[in-house]
Amino acid sequence: MKDRLVGFIQTYLLFVCLFVVQKPLFMGVYHAFYRDVPWTEWLAVMGHGLPLDFSLAGYLTAIPGLFYLLSAWTLSHVLRRVWCGYFGFVSALMSVIAVTDVVLYKYWGFRLDSTPLFYFFTSPKDVFASVSWWLVAGGILLMVVYAVVLYLIFYAVLLRRRKWLAMKIPYRRLTVSIVMLLVTGVLFIPIRGGFTVSTMNTGKVYFSSNQRLNHAAINPAFSLMESLAKQKDFAAQYRFMSPEEADRRFRTMLDTSVLSRLENKMDTTRLDSASTLFRMQRPDVLLVILESFSSHLMEALGGQPDVAINLDSLAQEGILFTNFYANSFRTDRGLVAVLSGYPAQPTTSIMKYPRKTQSIPALAGALRKAGYDTKYYYGGDADFTNMRSYLMSSGFNTIVSDTDFPISDRLSKWGAHDHLVFRRLLDDLQAEGDSAKKPRFRVLQTSSSHEPFEVPYRRLTNDRLNAFAYTDSCVGDFVRRYRQLPQWERTVIVMVPDHLGAYPEQIDNLSFTRYKIPLLMVGGALNSPRRVDVCGSQQDIAATILAQLGLPHDEFVFSKDLMNSSSPHFAFFTFPDAFGMLTPDGQVVYDNQAGRPVVEEGPAAAELLKQGEAYLQKLYDDIAKR
Repeated sequence: MKDRLVGFIQTYLLFVCLFVVQKPLFMGVYHAFYRDVPWTEWLAVMGHGLPLDFSLAGYLTAIPGLFYLLSAWTLSHVLRRVWCGYFGFVSALMSVIAVTDVVLYKYWGFRLDSTPLFYFFTSPKDVFASVSWWLVAGGILLMVVYAVVLYLIFYAVLLRRRKWLAMKIPYRRLTVSIVMLLVTGVLFIPIRGGFTVSTMNTGKVYFSSNQRLNHAAINPAFSLMESLAKQKDFAAQYRFMSPEEADRRFRTMLDTSVLSRLENKMDTTRLDSASTLFRMQRPDVLLVILESFSSHLMEALGGQPDVAINLDSLAQEGILFTNFYANSFRTDRGLVAVLSGYPAQPTTSIMKYPRKTQSIPALAGALRKAGYDTKYYYGGDADFTNMRSYLMSSGFNTIVSDTDFPISDRLSKWGAHDHLVFRRLLDDLQAEGDSAKKPRFRVLQTSSSHEPFEVPYRRLTNDRLNAFAYTDSCVGDFVRRYRQLPQWERTVIVMVPDHLGAYPEQIDNLSFTRYKIPLLMVGGALNSPRRVDVCGSQQDIAATILAQLGLPHDEFVFSKDLMNSSSPHFAFFTFPDAFGMLTPDGQVVYDNQAGRPVVEEGPAAAELLKQGEAYLQKLYDDIAKR
């Protein structure tokens, strides 16, 4: 049994070592990108890349684990040939992936995914027409050489004949088989990425604001595997009308700044006194994303009294948007809508595609370009659904997440409770003081108002409502303490949920009340309190904030300035294979599975349906080209 266990461990560790070594080799090939990177960052690339290496090594070691199990029953030459054949195949596969990845990175700027396969199988003639014959020949030669080197390494460490002959068929075959089966089953842990709520994804290796370092940490074979598992032809989805008609209708739904750029005209839109919300040009901006909150929890919006009492109180002194909607029903979709002005999708989450999210606009990136310092606070696992890679590529300098809190503070299923995250943010703001050289953009994402609703607080008997009341109390306490700091007078706090979650408990997913959420702004840098009744949804936050700061927002194609009276205003949401649109003149919800609208209200409902179809079609066109 010892020989088999040692061989199994050697197999796993050898795969890990080979993947780790590939990283400095990749950086060496692209030394121009990493010339000025200190040696500590090279080590950081290898260290942060280990989770993907561990995971892929687990996949590749599973079959050898079964070989070791079978060897307890037979040591036939057939089994050894199959064993050697497996490593020959793996050597060839690793070589093809590694060489293809290195060659294509120069042209595409992202690690290998399923895109090359899509192009190759759809138009192989065009693929070969775009590269020279010597590049193809050189690449094939390099693949062969690398495959041979890999196989020789496998042979020297694992496959030598004397190692095979040293194994004996054990006396207790069944016991050995059970042990090897259990040991092989343990590979599930590195494959999944541990026992946290997030499963393994490429986003786990993102650690730097330098995208090149994040790219170097990615295991290209894992990236390819993940991409193939999620591959979808976005350009073929939601084809409601001709491209020309979709373009024509879509242009009528764009913000005036976006339309001006598309038409090569100067944007003459200027804020007037009635639409100006901030009393200074570059205030600090703090965005608080409230887990699962809804308008139904605020008495100020006609909802439940005595729950969000702090938000209700703040609504009296701040700017409350009364006709505002979430874009979706999940956090990963809502975050992208809020932070990138990019609508949620009914069949996927763009956050799961790091190559695509790195190309979409981002509020943090735009503010960083304007001189803001950016930082993100979250008490949970920032690797959940590729969130870390999205945030890093969006322009956040620093991410504070669960691992930045002591274990004693991570008492909930989702990590550190909200009051601890708010306290960490407040401590940091106090330490920074009022003499910061750059204006600050801070985002805090709460998590405690989520199942299982176990919070260190009891005011209401209903667990769900009590969890919301707890987070509301954290908001109120934070604002009260923040008012005492000198930064308050030059701060705008924007509060918005990621989506409507657990309350009301019974609510129709295909109704607009399912997506009604508050958008509230408070802070010393605001003008006078007011209620804004303009219709909008989460993707409009980015353009609205940038416009108030006097910054361009024309790259945010799907985002509209809520305070621009010249722009069209509507709410848009998606649910799996369904979408909804709402304006003051009507509302419509379309169920694509049923192939019909399930809600049609108002005189403009028929036209609104066509607008929604065009909007969704153009959204998927945009995803496909990224």
